[in-house]
Amino acid sequence: MAAATLSPEILAKYEPVIGLEVHVQLLTASKAFCGCANKFGVAPNTNVCPVCLGLPGALPVLNAQAVAFATLASLAINCQVRERSIFARKNYFYPDLPKGYQISQFDKPIAEHGWIVVPTANGDSKKIGITRLHMEEDAGKSIHDGLADSANHTSLDLNRCGTPLAEIVSDPEISTPDEAFEYLTRLKEILLYCGVSDCNMEEGSLRCDANVSVRPRGQKELGTKAEVKNVNSFRYVRAGIQYEIERQIEVIEAGGRVIQESRLWNANEGRTYSMRSKEQAHDYRYFPEPDLPPLLLTQDFIERKRAELPELPEARRARMIAEYELTAQDAATLTATREFADRFEAAAKTARNPRRLVNLLLSEVGGRLKALNMEQEQSPVTMTGMVQAADLLDESKISSKQLKQLFDICFEKNEDFGAVYEREKPEQISDASAIETLIDQVIAANPKQVEQYRAGKKTMAGFFVGQAMKASKGQANPALLNEMVTKKLDA
Repeated sequence: MAAATLSPEILAKYEPVIGLEVHVQLLTASKAFCGCANKFGVAPNTNVCPVCLGLPGALPVLNAQAVAFATLASLAINCQVRERSIFARKNYFYPDLPKGYQISQFDKPIAEHGWIVVPTANGDSKKIGITRLHMEEDAGKSIHDGLADSANHTSLDLNRCGTPLAEIVSDPEISTPDEAFEYLTRLKEILLYCGVSDCNMEEGSLRCDANVSVRPRGQKELGTKAEVKNVNSFRYVRAGIQYEIERQIEVIEAGGRVIQESRLWNANEGRTYSMRSKEQAHDYRYFPEPDLPPLLLTQDFIERKRAELPELPEARRARMIAEYELTAQDAATLTATREFADRFEAAAKTARNPRRLVNLLLSEVGGRLKALNMEQEQSPVTMTGMVQAADLLDESKISSKQLKQLFDICFEKNEDFGAVYEREKPEQISDASAIETLIDQVIAANPKQVEQYRAGKKTMAGFFVGQAMKASKGQANPALLNEMVTKKLDA
């Protein structure tokens, strides 16, 4: 389907409506309802027990830490936490669900009515509503390929059965693929800051399904939605939504009818494929989980969790912009992770000039990291080294050029700044008499250039600065040198 051929005029006739369902694996040591390790990457079917496997007589016991993390996450995304919520059985058959039902929450979830603010394309912000956050357990994993007998058999790894999840469901208020991308980015940031999940999409710790529909612009009634599944990056979520919007518009424009269905995203082809129809609502036969009592949270517990909330990314960015005179982009870079923001702020408290520290961190070191395709955590220059470098520059003990050379050595030899500085020990010449002697020597050696300067060619001052800097082997204080060259030539 060549949806990309649709004209801007046709696309403008329709309004997309997007809702996102995000499954977040909670970072507990054990599973949701048993003592099995909640750990990725172990040998198949080793982190299992009678509860995971749904064996007769095995009873679930709710993980208190999972409740604490779900509450913390709910408060961080501005949800109202219920004092009484109910676990339910969601009944369906699938080979990787040995019990034949999933323990989830249905009509009484742990939290509802939240929101996240996202930036929009026009530079404003938009509040995206969150319908609910509910707790549930994960199913196992069906492996359809990659094994010797995959052509004839599907293998099951049940290690993931019982993994504690928080499902976060947005309101259908997202209008563009870019808004969806920003929503997911902000949500992931918040969850990482709270420490409730590692949000590792490659390991399945964060998974997203997108519900996409289109309707004629101005119409209130929602169109028929398709659910886009199997998306393992935010970039692909955005691309999958864009494709699906254009596909549905093309179907309608051709006189067809959009079918309610689940569709799989194929990253290699950049398109979605029909997976299964959802024309008939699936009856999961929800009913209260008889083996688990209602979950009762006291207001005191909820408030204690609220007090544990860290300063969240958006608030931290706003404070740091004011406190350190940052641009919005600089603040976004420095607060990308809570750990990096904490390290920066601890270092900034010890620096003579925090703003200079920011400049070096983002330009000198940040530029080198970007060129080498490295993350901040991989930098050979520690925050302690950054402070030392910023202070030396601020005290005019080294020049910008010398600093660049030292950073080059740091990255070349994978050494911290302090060790390189102590070994190389460059010193900036700031003694006025020493610089004056250098200038006098340069002026005496270049009488023709002196005449040109004094005849009105003032740009020749740069020649004398360059020659004097060369004579000093790059160690002369640039500001003092420039000032003294001009005075000498004008005398």
